Amino acid sequence: QVQVVESGGGLVQPGGSLRLSCAASGSIFSMYAMGWYRQALGLQRELVAAITSGGRTNYADSVKGRFTISRDNAKNTISLQMNSLNPEDTAVYYCNADVESYGRGRNIYWGQGTQVTVSS
Repeated sequence: QVQVVESGGGLVQPGGSLRLSCAASGSIFSMYAMGWYRQALGLQRELVAAITSGGRTNYADSVKGRFTISRDNAKNTISLQMNSLNPEDTAVYYCNADVESYGRGRNIYWGQGTQVTVSS
């Protein structure tokens, strides 16, 4: 079994910063891409940023230049540094991981989500 757990959400004022973290654990044989998605109220879940095991990154246009995704392959963790936050960034942020695990093959696993609220 594989678990994905996020942390670091909260309330921040416009223009502020937050850092989200995500850790994958369990019966992991190999890790592939990991990423952050978000879902605002009434909207579909969308990709925010993703990173491959080799460090290649991909960002949504709306966060380029403000958010930075990073990865620690030894610890199976990723982080999302979010700067210059605005109210449009308010959403539940989800981490996902593309994992090959012992006995279960390759699957996508999702965390439970962490709320980010940008408001004055």
